[in-house]
Amino acid sequence: MKQLLLDLNAHEPPALDTFVTGQNGELLALLERVARGAVSGLGERFIYLWGEAGAGKTHLLRALGRLDGAIYLDGEADETALDFRPELRLYLLDDVADLSPQAQIAAFSLFNQVREQGGVLVAAGPQPPALLAVREDLRTRLGWGLIYQLHGLTDDEKIAALEHAAAARGLALSAGVLPYLMTHFKRDMPSLTAMLDALDRYSLETKRPITLPLLKDLLLHDEPGSV
Repeated sequence: MKQLLLDLNAHEPPALDTFVTGQNGELLALLERVARGAVSGLGERFIYLWGEAGAGKTHLLRALGRLDGAIYLDGEADETALDFRPELRLYLLDDVADLSPQAQIAAFSLFNQVREQGGVLVAAGPQPPALLAVREDLRTRLGWGLIYQLHGLTDDEKIAALEHAAAARGLALSAGVLPYLMTHFKRDMPSLTAMLDALDRYSLETKRPITLPLLKDLLLHDEPGSV
């Protein structure tokens, strides 16, 4: 049997309306205002998100980065990428803990220029600003505005979200498929959602319903060296 190759990065680009909210409703409402350009006051012009890997920080920042007048930058950005640009209204700075020493200096300057000349800066990292291993002056700037802990979904919330996504796709999932998937596959929502699409394609290809044996077969075929 030929190897089944899964492109788990083939899902739709990140968007605010595809973010599974969970306990993050207040934050999502704020970012929707940011997307509309409806922020008010200096506090809402600087937002910092922190949380564990897979909680959705990058999803949210990349979603905002698709807007006109926005730029998404991650922790590998060099200092020149962090220059203030008058034509931009929204800066998305991900993985701030990974910035090089030179990029940290540039990020500090960017905060000051955004404050003086206008715009919004949303940053994200793995910890609250006070615990980040970055320059003290940058740590202070990261704490200027609103700080939100991004709460990851519980297993029950993930399963409920996947059930909703399956129903929206018109997929009938047999009992046991989602619990097994949760314990034998990547646990972040983008990968889990992409697996639903892979299951749909494999079900159509093999003309079999989406059952636990089908899922096990699909996972087996995706293992390195399977044929």
